[in-house]
Amino acid sequence: MLYPIGIQNFESIRQGSFAYVDKTELIYRLASTGKYYFLSRPRRFGKSLLVSTMETYFLGKKELFKGLAIEKLEKDWTEYPVLHLDLSGKEYNAIEDLDVTLDQHLSAWESALCTHKRYPMADARFKDIIDTAYEKTGKPVVILIDEYDKPLLDTAGNEPLRDAIRSRLQGFYSVMKTRDGKIRFGFLTGITKLGKLSIFSGLNNLNDISMNFRYADICGISENDLHTYFDESVQEMADANGMTKEECYAKLKDYYDGYHFSRNSPDIYNPFSLLSSLYQQEFRDYWYETGTPTFVVKALKQGQFNLEDLTLEGVPAFVLGGVNADDSDPVPVLYQSGYLTIKSYDNQSMEYTLKYPNQEVEQGFMQGLANIYVPSARYNSPFAVRKFADDFKKGDAEGLMKRFDAFFADADYEIVGDAELYFQNTMYVLCKLMGQYVQVERHTSNGRMDILAQTDKYVYIMELKMDASADEALQQIEDKGYARPYAADSRKLFKIGISFSTKTRRIEEWSIR
Repeated sequence: MLYPIGIQNFESIRQGSFAYVDKTELIYRLASTGKYYFLSRPRRFGKSLLVSTMETYFLGKKELFKGLAIEKLEKDWTEYPVLHLDLSGKEYNAIEDLDVTLDQHLSAWESALCTHKRYPMADARFKDIIDTAYEKTGKPVVILIDEYDKPLLDTAGNEPLRDAIRSRLQGFYSVMKTRDGKIRFGFLTGITKLGKLSIFSGLNNLNDISMNFRYADICGISENDLHTYFDESVQEMADANGMTKEECYAKLKDYYDGYHFSRNSPDIYNPFSLLSSLYQQEFRDYWYETGTPTFVVKALKQGQFNLEDLTLEGVPAFVLGGVNADDSDPVPVLYQSGYLTIKSYDNQSMEYTLKYPNQEVEQGFMQGLANIYVPSARYNSPFAVRKFADDFKKGDAEGLMKRFDAFFADADYEIVGDAELYFQNTMYVLCKLMGQYVQVERHTSNGRMDILAQTDKYVYIMELKMDASADEALQQIEDKGYARPYAADSRKLFKIGISFSTKTRRIEEWSIR
C-alpha cells in the first residue's frame, strides 16, 4: 500500500494510487446545504488535503472521484472558478511577509484570469478578481482559505505586529461578505478560532463546523476507517512486531486514537501519526516530532496556571470555541491545537471534561513541558529523568533527595512568578516523566502535595510542604494514614518529608523514615 504521508494534494494522491480515506460524502453535504464554513483542527490533521479535495471537486474533475461516494451523489459536476489561498509554509515575522504572500496569490489569480493589477491594496485586488472571475466565466466563485490564522499565531507576543496583520486580514476576508452574490462557496480552515481578534467580524454568516458532530470525522481517521482501509496494513505491522492483529489494533489505539471534536464524536486517530506508524511499522511519537507550535509554548508561559488543571472538568462550551488574544488561559489553545480533547459532556451543566487524547500526545507534551520547566533535566545531565528513576529503583532515598536538592539549586527559572506554583508544576512534570520508568502518582490537597512512587522492591511516600518543616511534612503522612495500605507489603517503605522555600526556590531540608 502507498501511504500519502506529507502529500496534501488530492489530485496527486488519486493519480499516484495512494491510499485515500473517502470523505467526499461530507464534502457534498457541505456544498449542497450551505455556503460559508469554518473548520478548526490541529496541525497535521488533513485540513490541507480536505481543501485540495474541495478544489478538485469544484473544478468539476469528475474522473478523479471515480469509485468515491461523491461520484454517485453529484449529478452536474459544474466547473467553477476557484480561488485557493494557502497561508501555511511560511513564517510571518513582519507585515511584509503577509503582503508578499497575498501578492503572490493575487498575481497568480490575475494572470489566470488574463487581467492585471489595478489597485495597490490586497482587499481591493481581491474584490476585483472576484468580479472579473464572475464576469468572465458567468459562474459564482469558490473561495478556499487554508490555515487562515498562521500569520496571527506566528506573531503571538508581538502585539503591534499582530494588530497590523489582524487589520490587514480582517479587511481581506471581509471582501467575501461584500461580494456574497458572486460567491458559490467559501471554506476557511485553521488551528484556532481567535475570538477577540475579531477576524471574522465581517463574516458573521460563517458557519463554524469545528464542533458539529455531523462533521467530527471530516478530517482524521475513525476506528471504522482504520478497519475498512488499513486492516491488511495492521496485520503486516503486527507481524513485524511479533504481535497479534488484535494487540496491534489496541496499541495503535493507545498511541494515536482518542480525539473527540464534539460531544457525540467517534474516536478519531491522528492521520499523520497513524499512517507514519503503519509505514514505518514502529510505534513512535511522529506527530510530536514535527514540533510544538510556538504559540502553545507562549500560552503556557503566560500567566498563573497549574498544569495539573489541564485535564479538568467543568469547561464551558464557549471556552473551547474561541481563543482570546489577551487571555492567559491556555486551555482553549491546547484543545484546538490537539494537546487536549473532549473526554465527556454533561448535558445538564453543558460543560466538558477534557483529557489528553492518547499516549503519544501526553508523553510528547510532557517532553515539551520539560523544556520549559525542567530544562536542566537533559538526557546526559546529572538531572536526567532516568537518573531520578534509577535512585527510586535502587532504594537510594538519600541519593534521590540530594539529586532533587541539586536540581532545584541548578534551576535557571525560565518560568517566573508564583514560586509555589512553579514548584508544583515542576514536580508535576518530573513525576509524569518518571512515570515512564517507575510507577509514580501525584495527589494535591489544599495546596499540599504527596507523591507515591513504587518499584518492585520499594515504596516511597513523599510529602512536600511549602515554607514548613520536614518534620511537619512527615507528621502529615502519619496523620493522614498514607502508609496504611502498605503495612503488610513486603517491599521496603520510605516516608520522606520535604520542605520547600518559596523565598529561595530551593529545598530547605528533608527527613527520611
